[in-house]
Amino acid sequence: MKILYIGVFRNGLNPDRKAGDPKRDTVQLCGEKDLSPINYLKRSGAETVMMIDVHGVAEGTQPGQRHDMDHLGYIFHGYSRVKGISGVIVTDGEYPSLVAHQLLSKIMDEFLTKYPRAAVDPSPTENAYPLSVPLKQWIEKYDNPENADSIIKIQQELDSTKIVLHKTIESVLQRGETLDQLMAKSADLSSSSQKFYKQSREQNNCCIVM
Repeated sequence: MKILYIGVFRNGLNPDRKAGDPKRDTVQLCGEKDLSPINYLKRSGAETVMMIDVHGVAEGTQPGQRHDMDHLGYIFHGYSRVKGISGVIVTDGEYPSLVAHQLLSKIMDEFLTKYPRAAVDPSPTENAYPLSVPLKQWIEKYDNPENADSIIKIQQELDSTKIVLHKTIESVLQRGETLDQLMAKSADLSSSSQKFYKQSREQNNCCIVM
């Protein structure tokens, strides 16, 4: 069981943007990765695809929503507590979803307490909102789900908030955008990363939207 990524985003920067517009709607306010479980030779391509999915989940998560997306064996857990701010945790398929969402709730609590006006910042700067407890420490602590606290609080929240499991990023986004369009926004993709992305799409072309 492994946590590969945690991040908090400012989203909804351009509500009038049309699908395919190159302007990105999401900005990572803080984030941390641990990709050590991924084979070194495949790590760069896997990271590129993962971050495209992460941005898509962050952008597509609306206030009050919780959802999980399964892609390439990894689960993208998304949650938004207030308009304009969303969090994403990426885990392997064995990591308990309830624990991931408990951790996400804790991080969102800390972030919104420290930065209560981040949601209305019209020009947020990438990675300019560090938390008092670095995200790297959260990953190290919660990498073992047994270190999580009681899930009573999160269970109470989940009782009134359904977690929907999505099979494609398109089902998370609600404005007709596709993963191909998200990839097109990333101008720094290497040829190997593009090849990895295309191969992963071909391998998963049988997925259905739930």
